[in-house]
Amino acid sequence: MSHPDPAELVALSLGETEPTPEQRAHLATCDACATELDALRRVVTAGRSRVPGDEPRAPGPNVWAAIRDELGIGDVAAEPGPPAEPVGTPGVEAPGVEAPPAAPATVTQLRPARRRGLAWAAVAAAAALVVGVVAGVAWADRGRASTQARATLVALPGWSGASGTAELQRTRDGSLQLSVQVDARASVGGFREVWLATPDLRGMVSLGVLDGGSTTLPVPAGLDVAGYPVVDVSEEPFDGDPAHSADSIVRGKLAR
Repeated sequence: MSHPDPAELVALSLGETEPTPEQRAHLATCDACATELDALRRVVTAGRSRVPGDEPRAPGPNVWAAIRDELGIGDVAAEPGPPAEPVGTPGVEAPGVEAPPAAPATVTQLRPARRRGLAWAAVAAAAALVVGVVAGVAWADRGRASTQARATLVALPGWSGASGTAELQRTRDGSLQLSVQVDARASVGGFREVWLATPDLRGMVSLGVLDGGSTTLPVPAGLDVAGYPVVDVSEEPFDGDPAHSADSIVRGKLAR
């Protein structure tokens, strides 16, 4: 048996038809066709395994442009229609005028490679749609986080009126992050740094800079937050010293 038509492989991958005995025998001995059918089935399975509530969106024009570039077919233009019928009674020739001979009908067939390319173009479009949906869902899940503990940050001496909040969050990948919001007068000649500290403040770990009034910073992997439950936000000068300046703006203890 010759190689199955690409359209037949697509139909088999979609489950629209069952393979004939001849197709089964051919697929059992032809690695190329069997590999192509397996690839098509994987695309179909991925396309049908969407997350409920996340409706797929049609691929954008850039996807079709990439497909056209790959196949080298350019933009498809509308073909000219048949010439207009001469004025008169249909089927009756005008006196003294002979009807031109009808042009022979022609049937344009795509070469097998071209047909196979177009079949794969349709699959590529479906694959691009699936990838877009899966990537969007994965990114949305990555951004979701559950709150593990909260802290109310209160002003320390010299920072009357300052306040803030902090939330310890666990992301979908299992890592921890600290979201901090601080309301205090503007910093003068320095920057603000976020710390996790032990209850006696003898141990302190810097998480990063508070740029503006709020930020979310990753907690170092392996840090036992239970032993560092105090959130501290300090005013730091530009002196090149990484140690805490001892000028804390707000502070609070994380609790569930």
